[in-house]
Amino acid sequence: MQSASSPRSPDQSAFSLIDGPQVDQLEPLPREFYCRATLDVARELLGKTLIHRMPDGVIHVRIVDVEAYIGSEDRACHASRGRTRRTEVMFGPPGHTYVYLIYGMYHCLNLVTEPEGFPAAVLIRGIECTGSDVDENRGTSNRIDGPGRVCRHMEIDRSLNGIDVTVAQRLWVVDHGLMIDPQRIEALPRVGVDYAGEWAKKLWRFRIPPATIERPARKVVPSR
Repeated sequence: MQSASSPRSPDQSAFSLIDGPQVDQLEPLPREFYCRATLDVARELLGKTLIHRMPDGVIHVRIVDVEAYIGSEDRACHASRGRTRRTEVMFGPPGHTYVYLIYGMYHCLNLVTEPEGFPAAVLIRGIECTGSDVDENRGTSNRIDGPGRVCRHMEIDRSLNGIDVTVAQRLWVVDHGLMIDPQRIEALPRVGVDYAGEWAKKLWRFRIPPATIERPARKVVPSR
């Protein structure tokens, strides 16, 4: 990596970009990244680049909002209901996707964490569109909030459940050299888990607040 290139001032952005190759040329985060404490993985996913390669091109976005779900004792975690066909992937090796459907229409993307056998994952709740990932029809905001909207934008559905994200094939995450200002990371309660009692109060949502300067949103980059 080279030195930082023209970082924005802290009141404009939480990110500073390190010069380097194109995002889809970078190696995926290794399995060791995911095989750690979920809270650490969640925080460190902020600023990383999520990539979806499709037959007609590549979508890449920056992760800016995540939630951690940790173990069967966490009443907000799907694994609290036991090991089922739906949650089986959460008990498997780290570095795989857990994609599920809510309200019969919205998909949610999670990345499995911790050693195999311990059910945990990080929900991708918000993204920021980057680079040439621009769509003139989506207005001026480059921020997409909500896991359902994230998956709709990224064209992610249940067909991507169980994908190994440590291999750069269909869906993966890379480190594009963005340095995160720790003071800009918000720790908040998770959304929509009031039923979880004391677990609903856990500050297990980590978020980079929107930048004051907004940039355009998404476009599919043609594959080489």
